[in-house]
Amino acid sequence: MNEKHTANVDSDRVETAISKYQILVIDDSHATRRGVKKFLEPLNMEIAEASDGQQGLELAKNGEFDLIITDIDMPKMNGIELCRRLKNTQDTRTIPVIMLSSFDSEADINRGFQAGASAYISKKEARHCLQDSVKEILSKAKFQRERIIMVVDDSYMIRHLVGDGLAQAGFQVINAENGEKALHILENVRPDLILSDINMPQMDGFAFCEKVHANPELASIPFVVMSTNSDRSYMKRMLSYGAEAYLVKPFNIDQVVILIEKLLSDQFLLLLKEKERLDLERNLMLASITSLVTALESRDHYTRGHSEVVARIVSGMASVKGLSKEEIEMITIGVKLHDIGKIGISDNILLKPGRLTDEEFAHIKQHPTIGANILKSIHSLRDILSIVQYHHERMDGKGYPHGLKGDEIPLWARMTAIADTYHALISDRPYREAMSQEKAFKIIDEVKGSQLCPECVDVFFKWASTQKSVPEWPK
Repeated sequence: MNEKHTANVDSDRVETAISKYQILVIDDSHATRRGVKKFLEPLNMEIAEASDGQQGLELAKNGEFDLIITDIDMPKMNGIELCRRLKNTQDTRTIPVIMLSSFDSEADINRGFQAGASAYISKKEARHCLQDSVKEILSKAKFQRERIIMVVDDSYMIRHLVGDGLAQAGFQVINAENGEKALHILENVRPDLILSDINMPQMDGFAFCEKVHANPELASIPFVVMSTNSDRSYMKRMLSYGAEAYLVKPFNIDQVVILIEKLLSDQFLLLLKEKERLDLERNLMLASITSLVTALESRDHYTRGHSEVVARIVSGMASVKGLSKEEIEMITIGVKLHDIGKIGISDNILLKPGRLTDEEFAHIKQHPTIGANILKSIHSLRDILSIVQYHHERMDGKGYPHGLKGDEIPLWARMTAIADTYHALISDRPYREAMSQEKAFKIIDEVKGSQLCPECVDVFFKWASTQKSVPEWPK
């Protein structure tokens, strides 16, 4: 059976701004506590106070603090003992502690770090560095709470000791008894780092490391080896399989934590740079494609600005529906590109002033597939293909290009169909004048359930009710 050690973190709490942080300041001097609050005032944090170590410990056990700042020389319980107890208590061990003291000798500082403090600051320097230290430690703590470490070892004692030490440092930990069981767990969980023994039954560390790095989806996970074997050939072999580091047992858990923090920090910076590069490439590509859509719509003054307006409506619907910021951003991009396939439709048909023949309409019906084919090779846009390809499908199955029915049609495409229909109705066309908003609303309500998704129509009307007036959209 696999044990699971996880850091004592409320994973449901979302920290969206630094103003959400809860800080506990412990000092027997009221003036010092007032000074610390003043230094941290620009960060807009919620700060609680305690006048001695014992009171601070009780508040920490009963609260949900993100950081504790404590003096050392205090009545009832000094800061060193307080820090030790915090780190030895399940509910408080992951809370970072800053020692803020007038005792700033080398021996005092060492005692503070040995007790488990994350930082040691002299009160003389607090005015200049406390604020930056608090921001740095909170950022690091948040980063570690979100990281999952997999510990693989056939020894329960090792799994327990290492897992407990990592959890105390703020990491989430999952365990496996050998490489085979670890691979099974990796089918459903993606840890941020793997810490593995070599000599294990069923599948040893060599085979496990080789299989991890042979899988493209797992190969980027840092792999750290821990073993009692200090033979250089073992080390070279594991490193040749892709291991990032080799730890010889017995080792100090603090060494492991420092190594993991370093590896994850380096990997995070690399991933951040890669994300920035991909975002830049995607933005440049989107700018080019959007320019094509703009050029396409500019050929016909009847549809000029259509995609922008439809995107504005759908993003509003998505917001009403409570979709995430990332989803709304992706939907907006997709809707702006929903008619990109019309690039492949000849001007004779696309710009025809009268009604289309059946043959011409059949040609127009190809534009969703053409659009999807244009975008499908762009990996970062794969999530929006459903909008491009299915925005002309109908709930009754009479749409195109695939004749999908009901919930077979992806949600984002169903939302786009409503906004697309609405803007077409309130816009001038070669064969009719624009309808009033009231008439357009009536038509949308009439085709609710047959052509358009009932749930999405309700969301559309809810969004429309929040608009103070009909914008002067281009027609």
